[in-house]
Amino acid sequence: MKKDQPKPKVYVIVGPTASGKTAYSIKLAKKVGGEIISADSRQVYKGLDIGSGKVTKKEMAGIPHHLLDVASPKKVFTVSDFKKLADKKIKEIIARGKTPIIVGGTGFYIQAVVDDLVLPEVPPDKKLRANLEAKPPSELFAMLKKLDPIRAQEIDSKNPRRLIRAIEIAKALGKVPPLNSPRDPISLREKRSLPELSEYNFEFIGIKMDQEKLNKKIYQRLVERLRKGMVAEVKKLHEGGVSWRRLEELGLEYRYIALFLQNKITKPEMVEQLYRQIIKYSKRQLTWFKRDKRIIWQ
Repeated sequence: MKKDQPKPKVYVIVGPTASGKTAYSIKLAKKVGGEIISADSRQVYKGLDIGSGKVTKKEMAGIPHHLLDVASPKKVFTVSDFKKLADKKIKEIIARGKTPIIVGGTGFYIQAVVDDLVLPEVPPDKKLRANLEAKPPSELFAMLKKLDPIRAQEIDSKNPRRLIRAIEIAKALGKVPPLNSPRDPISLREKRSLPELSEYNFEFIGIKMDQEKLNKKIYQRLVERLRKGMVAEVKKLHEGGVSWRRLEELGLEYRYIALFLQNKITKPEMVEQLYRQIIKYSKRQLTWFKRDKRIIWQ
């Protein structure tokens, strides 16, 4: 890029689940000639369609969408994997003369790209993992809060795989002071580039609504997804070789439906627990994004 040439614009649309990010992003893409990059930690997986709220072909309205269905649900897809694919896709979209629009609710995925985080290559610690796997999620979460309290605010407190990995990284890299930026949710691991060195002009848009209204929308959407066959989707994933343990690791809809299909909870318990956990998740998302003062909320 020449010195006097303006930086390519990249839109970043964030917000809690069920807030309307997808519809907003498609409307914006039509207006600016954009292509959408999904930043959702479950929509990257093949077969996780209804439960993850993956946009349908009809809903896309002809707008190209990227980073959907790029990984097998049997394998773990990391934030490092996402960053590599997203960085490549941004360049490809700009080369076509189009505008990239990053859309999603997975804050860590988004920050990895926009702040060009240097993600650590921490290899698995088998001895540590064996010790941690014997502990309940509540104990793992308490450990993580001591090691990395800011990461603990964003993570799924009932997901043992993610908790163990977060503890593993924190222990490997040691107790590092938080970064200076008050909006920065990364505390222990990653080093970020200076914003002025970024090759893109990121424009942040936040979508949110009143929590009571959002709760109603979450419930309505949950009922609709169950009607569309979300339970059958999870059953099909298991029959296709995705273990119950792995389904539980995938979180939210996949965890609670997997528990129901194993007769560990009843259907009413599944719906009630899932509804409560999705609301908690939406609040964690807002906690993460509200730290970032670059976001202009709609």
